[in-house]
Amino acid sequence: MGHAAKGADLPLNRILAGDCIEAMNALPAGSVDLIFADPPYNLQLRADLHRPDNSRVDAVDDAWDRFANFSTYDEFTRAWLSAARRLLKPNGAIWVIGSYHNIFRLGAELQNQGYWILNDVVWRKSNPMPNFRGKRLTNAHETLIWASREEGARYTFNYEALKALNDGVQMRSDWVLPICTGHERLKNADGDKAHPTQKPESLLHRVLVATTNPGDVVLDPFFGTGTTGAVAKMLGRDFIGIERETAYREVAEKRLSRVRRYDKSGLEVTRAKRAEPRVPFGTLVERGMLRPGEVLVSQSGKTAKVRADGTLVSADHTGSIHQVGAALEGAPSCNGWTYWTFRKDGEHVPIDVLRQQIRAEMR
Repeated sequence: MGHAAKGADLPLNRILAGDCIEAMNALPAGSVDLIFADPPYNLQLRADLHRPDNSRVDAVDDAWDRFANFSTYDEFTRAWLSAARRLLKPNGAIWVIGSYHNIFRLGAELQNQGYWILNDVVWRKSNPMPNFRGKRLTNAHETLIWASREEGARYTFNYEALKALNDGVQMRSDWVLPICTGHERLKNADGDKAHPTQKPESLLHRVLVATTNPGDVVLDPFFGTGTTGAVAKMLGRDFIGIERETAYREVAEKRLSRVRRYDKSGLEVTRAKRAEPRVPFGTLVERGMLRPGEVLVSQSGKTAKVRADGTLVSADHTGSIHQVGAALEGAPSCNGWTYWTFRKDGEHVPIDVLRQQIRAEMR
């Protein structure tokens, strides 16, 4: 779906006011690439929480987090996850984040509805809030569940990009990131926290780099103060936010107006070799980048001529760039793209440079 058609159907880069289920049901089916959802935790706090010095902890006690019982919460979960699944493209995926109060109920309902769980991720907070009462372990993590729309879906996963982000080592499912504090923590007009559970941009950066591509549509049905939208905008993704609380929408709008998108070259990430589009050697000949009769030279000084059909011929061998290279070296195989060079401006240049030019055009 092209960007123009996409924009005609969807309220891209906007925050929709109102109930998330109604808003999602009003959007076209199969139109969203990724959903990031941070639903109410249903903490069910019975009383104020105080520190040892008797000062009150600013915990989550807002009306939007209150449900009569588990059954009511489960009904709500069932309804919004169903609306979300309708919106996802066949190869779309969802991330949900929660605490021990709700994440197990969310996980069960995801499976009940046919989503396919890919990973659960533990976000270990490097600076968690202490356990002030001393009755339990300090709650130092939240859990994210990443699931595709259905089993067998060809979901997006930028494995090489995550590996690069992790200093060349496979990214694991335990992420150590700080909670939202300091300059990133948004405040309201009274100087208080604008939202009790504002997520850090680092968390969304990792999620979006891992599981989306530039131009993808990311929906956040519990938009809050707009972390998902801010990171999506920076990374060149389109977002749709849904938020029923006016105060949160106002903070998010102000925040988003200050966000600038990274330039195009900054949005590129490391990709797996196998994910690159295939370019036959013959394409270089068809397009005149190499001419029939032109001599290619190997790194070891062996030569072969290019033929009109994209094969090579040497004194004793004929075949593809890979076959002739292997035969000349007496090797079982050969990567012809890195083995052969051509002369350009008096220098020997690997033919892979030409392949990369074509791939850049294809992208």
